Amino acid sequence: MGLKLKIIINPSSGRESARVNIEDMLAYLVSQKKLERADIYYTAGRFDAVNFAKNTDVTQYDYLIAVGGDGTVNEVLTGMQLGGIDIPLAIYTSGTVNDFASINQLPSIPSDFARMLMNPQFKRVDCGKAGDSYFLNVLAGGLMTEVAYTVPSDLKTAFGPAAYWMSAMKDIPTINKTIPLKIVADGEEYEENAIMFLISNSKSVGGFRKLMTKADLSDGLLDILVVKKMDISAIVPLLGKLVIGDHINNENVLYIQAKEIRLSTSTDELITLDVDGEEGPTLPTCVECIKDAINLIVPGEEES
Repeated sequence: MGLKLKIIINPSSGRESARVNIEDMLAYLVSQKKLERADIYYTAGRFDAVNFAKNTDVTQYDYLIAVGGDGTVNEVLTGMQLGGIDIPLAIYTSGTVNDFASINQLPSIPSDFARMLMNPQFKRVDCGKAGDSYFLNVLAGGLMTEVAYTVPSDLKTAFGPAAYWMSAMKDIPTINKTIPLKIVADGEEYEENAIMFLISNSKSVGGFRKLMTKADLSDGLLDILVVKKMDISAIVPLLGKLVIGDHINNENVLYIQAKEIRLSTSTDELITLDVDGEEGPTLPTCVECIKDAINLIVPGEEES
């Protein structure tokens, strides 16, 4: 018997190559006589992927496949959590930035992805929850963190990752703008004037492969990184440390791990958070780690 797949795809993702990649992947499975059924659901707007995932009949499929960037994957995750859908999930990367897929070495070549489905390994991974929003990779606030959900889709498609940097440049003059942030992490209190802050379940965030150096996808903890107010002259040296993962003991950085994090601020300004590249809740909010939330499909050893 072949595989029975439910595929949720953002057709505009990855310079609109997602559709072609999926067709090639399915063709490979057919050539190997490993496909029985593939139902494809194309998203046309926000929350489509949430609804498609939430309404999955787990008795009809072996695997659920999310195809797109971090935003599409986030919606599939959200739908699975809201619907109590516990079916193995495969993630096919085709977006502009794919931190979670990169850190898990998930294949992006159609034939490689098909072989992963044919010879899978299953890995239970955690996710985060902030209010009613779920995230597989990162929740962020402060400087430049709204770039991911304010960059127009056509700009992302045309320029790829460069679109984020092009849009982020406008925020550099506001480097001295801070958020008076209060953090209560598993009962421990911290107060900082934050330029930006990140809460992640993955080592890789925003293309920085070693940003959350202690992160483990299955440890039941979230990693919190706060960049404190600093002189402009200290920014470039810190960026260098961020690239190589030598930053967590820097005086301008607060790095902690916790299962539950309460975030609040004393400012009257509305602080909107970014959740996996999409607009999320506002402060104050409570963030928690959902242990073993997803049964992720990762590459296994192929049959000889």
